[in-house]
Amino acid sequence: MTISHLIRGESSKVLLVLMAGVFMAALDTAIVGPAIPAIKASFGIGDRSIIWIYNIYILMYMIGMPLMARLSDVYGRRMVYILDIVLFAAGSVIVILTPSFSGLLLGRAVQGFGAGGIFPVAVAFVADAFPPEKMGRVLGAMSSIFGIAYIVGPVMGGFLLPFSWKLLFLVNLPAAAAVIVLSFKALPGTFQPKFKPFDWRGLVVLAAAVTSLTYGVNSIDTQKFVSSLTSDAIWPFLLAFLILAPIFWRIEKGIENPMIRTELFESRQMALAAILALSAGLVQSGTVFIPAMAVASLGMKDYTASLMMMPLVLAMVLGSNMVGRLLDSYGPRTVVIVGGVVLSAGMACLGILASSPWLFLISCLICGIGFSGLAGAPLSYIVLSESPAGEKATSQGAISLYASTGMMIGGALFGAVAASRGGGVAGYQAAYLSISIIALAMGAMGMGLRKKEKFS
Repeated sequence: MTISHLIRGESSKVLLVLMAGVFMAALDTAIVGPAIPAIKASFGIGDRSIIWIYNIYILMYMIGMPLMARLSDVYGRRMVYILDIVLFAAGSVIVILTPSFSGLLLGRAVQGFGAGGIFPVAVAFVADAFPPEKMGRVLGAMSSIFGIAYIVGPVMGGFLLPFSWKLLFLVNLPAAAAVIVLSFKALPGTFQPKFKPFDWRGLVVLAAAVTSLTYGVNSIDTQKFVSSLTSDAIWPFLLAFLILAPIFWRIEKGIENPMIRTELFESRQMALAAILALSAGLVQSGTVFIPAMAVASLGMKDYTASLMMMPLVLAMVLGSNMVGRLLDSYGPRTVVIVGGVVLSAGMACLGILASSPWLFLISCLICGIGFSGLAGAPLSYIVLSESPAGEKATSQGAISLYASTGMMIGGALFGAVAASRGGGVAGYQAAYLSISIIALAMGAMGMGLRKKEKFS
């Protein structure tokens, strides 16, 4: 069954608008990579500074996720979804017009803050607009959008970069305008405003915790992991996160209208979803190093090594749609167990058989199939089935926050494992074999999931 069979009538308009917004945000993430050399040359900055184009975006994305998700549950999905698109477009305008690198970072921060709410609010809209028996297929179609964006992004970047790197951000403006207009026409107003006291304490503590974690993790020198952790430039920030995280949790447990309703995670299914999301982020961080692995093990050039990611991305696009149908038929338990086993096998193959180009490509293909069974649609399916109607976006935002945290920590751990084996091929092999064990553990955790979810 194709996407066109799923989207008919009024629901088709809703899904198309949601997928357009998700695609726009995902495309921006995929398209920034090719622009890095041109941005460095334009502002005359080094590698240490340019990385903050990603870091500031990730930081504000992680803060925006739970905030926007909570606002959509309280004040209505359409209003917050449109607000997210407006913020994303405003950030793009700042990036285009700024004459300074600090202005560029400000624009990226505004972009990330808006983008953080797009996916969790879109997922909650899916729960409002589609019947439970189609939920898996729709979520699978939406998850495949990320893979499509990572195919289109580099191609679009290659076409526009010869003219100006700012064109990569300019394309966001007509896209955002179209999504905003269509949102007013197609998306229903889901809730009447409920003017409850907002959880400002929780927001401030969460923002401080996420900022501390982001700065601390991104300052780690993976070549000197242990000594780096104990340096004065890093350990205070990691310690601050460890202190602030339980304080945030305690604040959320003690108020009437929290940003994240902690009692939802007392459910075994939601607790497992949170652990799976964190683990999926850890594992997914390993995909960032696939081009570097291709350079080290196959002797490829930097500009061609990224093409080795294509089988993984294509497998995720096709696998996400297949997984969606399997979720509707069998539930998340079978999908997560099989996904964990398949991903474990793919990562093990990368760690053992990566010396052959064809085996490298086949390993990436297997990894892509496995990822589609562990991240994205399966986790959203569990969250939507376990959350009450007024908490679906909030719960999705919390799960996305776990996944983003896992990705950030996973990048540092991957580099640390690789460095511990001296780097190069041996280092990458050790890191991918370690990820293989985590993926297998995720499959085992799937045994605790229900065979079939019941939607509220």
